[in-house]
Amino acid sequence: MLEKTNRMNYLYDFYQALLTPKQSSYMALYYLDDYSLGEIAEEYDVSRQAVYDNIKRTEAMLEEYEKKLLLFEKFQRRIELISKMKELAGNEENSRTLIEMIAELEKLD
Repeated sequence: MLEKTNRMNYLYDFYQALLTPKQSSYMALYYLDDYSLGEIAEEYDVSRQAVYDNIKRTEAMLEEYEKKLLLFEKFQRRIELISKMKELAGNEENSRTLIEMIAELEKLD
């Protein structure tokens, strides 16, 4: 569950501008502020089921955006490359590999 929560938080960060204000609010309350479905339903004076349905649809939308745009995947790859580059930075023998990794990192943007 924690892995899904972390993934949704990242996807929300990357794609929140593509959501409606209501979708954005529900997701922020549920995933960022750790509100329960009941608490969100009470806040918006709707049923718990309505909140659940909205969140599930929004999660699916975020996954579709990621499938098409790959912002989170590219972000993860950048983090991996930067980490490897830091390891190699202190070793002169690895300078060629480091240059290749930097070129690959530049292609991701």
